[in-house]
Amino acid sequence: MLLAGLLAGAAVQAQVLRPFSAAPPGAPPLPWRITGLLGSSKPITKFEVVTLDSERVLQVATDKSYGILIHDLEPMTLQPGSLLRWRWRLDQPLLNTDLTRKSGDDAPIKVCAMFDLPMQNMPFIERNMLRLAQGRSPNKLPTATLCYVWDHLLPAGTELVNAFTQQIRFVIVDSGEANLKQWVGRERDLHKDFLKAFGDQSSTVPPLIGIAVGADADNTAATSLGFVADMRLLLPPGVVVPKPAADKPAGEKPAGEK
Repeated sequence: MLLAGLLAGAAVQAQVLRPFSAAPPGAPPLPWRITGLLGSSKPITKFEVVTLDSERVLQVATDKSYGILIHDLEPMTLQPGSLLRWRWRLDQPLLNTDLTRKSGDDAPIKVCAMFDLPMQNMPFIERNMLRLAQGRSPNKLPTATLCYVWDHLLPAGTELVNAFTQQIRFVIVDSGEANLKQWVGRERDLHKDFLKAFGDQSSTVPPLIGIAVGADADNTAATSLGFVADMRLLLPPGVVVPKPAADKPAGEKPAGEK
């Protein structure tokens, strides 16, 4: 942890993620946008800026629903020591999840980094499925997504592949109910974690194209409630920070993948 602290101390904060703390109550501020599953009629998870403990934060509530709140980024080439830092809080967990099976593939809250992995690196079936999805989506879809999850069943430190697609990998960073209704701070090295999670598909880290907050309870038909405070990208010297992507209207247009 000492190394992570030294890296964070030497890092340059990139002003690319719009804070929730500066937004009025209600819809998340642009360029954050809400998306659901492509072609699905399932309810969409509710994302709303609220005041909690005298602080403006993002509230994430599921009700047999699926949803992702995405902050698009201009493609950014990460270097070792590129950190994603956030605080989250889980008030109502999902008790029947099992991320090793499709029927249990739900999460009460997750923070994801989205990458533009070259398609030729992907397995043949995954590549063709993604091409079909991109043809139906109004937004660019990531080709590799790394998600940090607060899970009920699996212990912290567990790493696994999504039950539906190899292009989503999970890292369990919080588990169980020990920290329920408490703010927990987390920090992850995106460069290091990507290579560990997707090392079977790439020996380098492709451009980062988005950061997302997600939650879903559609497979377990349950409800959950969580919160996320402002998120920060901390980048080491030498990383070129592109200009923020143009603001896009937030809306519940299905454009995601399970």
